[in-house]
Amino acid sequence: MPLQITGALGDSDLIRLPWELPLEQWPQRHLVDLPRGISRHVVRFARLSGKVYAIKEISERYAKREYQLLWDLARLDAPAVEPIAYVTGREEGLDAALITRHLQFSLPYRAVMSGTLRPDTLTRLLDALAVLLVRLHLNGFFWGDCSLSNTLFRRDAGAFAAYLVDAETGEMHPMISEGQRAADIDSAHTNIFGEMLDLEAGGLLDPSIDPMNTAEDVVNRYHRLWSEITQDEIIEEVDWHRVEQRIRRLNLLGFDVAEMMVRRKVGTGRLIVRPKVVDSGHHQRRLLRLTGLDAEENQARRMLNDLDGFRVAKGLRHEDEAIVAHRWLAEVFQPTVATIPAELRGKLETAQLFHEILDHRWFLSEAAGGDVGLSTAVQSYVDNVLVFKPEEKALLPAEPSTTDPQ
Repeated sequence: MPLQITGALGDSDLIRLPWELPLEQWPQRHLVDLPRGISRHVVRFARLSGKVYAIKEISERYAKREYQLLWDLARLDAPAVEPIAYVTGREEGLDAALITRHLQFSLPYRAVMSGTLRPDTLTRLLDALAVLLVRLHLNGFFWGDCSLSNTLFRRDAGAFAAYLVDAETGEMHPMISEGQRAADIDSAHTNIFGEMLDLEAGGLLDPSIDPMNTAEDVVNRYHRLWSEITQDEIIEEVDWHRVEQRIRRLNLLGFDVAEMMVRRKVGTGRLIVRPKVVDSGHHQRRLLRLTGLDAEENQARRMLNDLDGFRVAKGLRHEDEAIVAHRWLAEVFQPTVATIPAELRGKLETAQLFHEILDHRWFLSEAAGGDVGLSTAVQSYVDNVLVFKPEEKALLPAEPSTTDPQ
């Protein structure tokens, strides 16, 4: 069978990679060194035309299956890595390969925990994983192997956003069953307990963190979120404000309410209310609609708060929201980003950079007893914080020479 690459190819150079060799033997000139999570398969990162791709060796059956599942998730706008192609017909004895686009600014959980893991960092990771699992279940996706190892994390304001990176054991259904949910929750509990024990053995876990309690904690977080999103609520007809309160709570969690199902409870004056919740991204969508900026959910919430503060400060309460957003972009966001030296902008994603500047301004203002202003905050942040931060974006090496440095 001849070599065949199937997928949405945007880079013709993919066919020129040394597919006749096992991934472990690929010349270094084709590869980029990036943090990798724990995987039972060989995974390498390749750079082509300034883009980075993750390549995983896997059997042909599972390469095709995982590629299709990732495309299904992409069509649903679920948080997962982007599939590019799968490769079959390699040299005899070699597995097929799955190609996905590397998620910029993302890190495996072990890279996030590069030092001793603090309890607050772990809490944010578990929150992100619980939200990811809920989002997948709302889309009818059964993961089958939920774990920190099969997840990538991106910083999202003061929290993290989680992305599925391994769909090998997944299944897509019109609606997930209670049994499938229970199985996913059970595998998450087992896997996370094992991962915490592994970190503990390596001296990377704070002594105050108990592995079993941590595994149970993520399950409890999942159940609380799932209940908030899906449970019926019984209210008196006069208490309709409770429905509005619930919608606000869901919005704060990042979920939109598409419609409400309301029915009267027989023989009473009570109503049974069930919100139809659509996928998360309430603040992301509002920010994108108003400004064209694409950010993570918590970053978007913070930027919208700043936009709302700008509206009040400029006396624009009654102005059209789109006009206010345009002015905020031109007068606040764009000038702030432009002030950052070009050589430092790659350290953080732009939305995260802006969020951290706002945080820095708040701390400086608290210390000074009054608002220090954005320009002062930016300069202080660059001089005292940003220059000391590690690069979170993959800084690619210079273009390789024509010689093979094997």
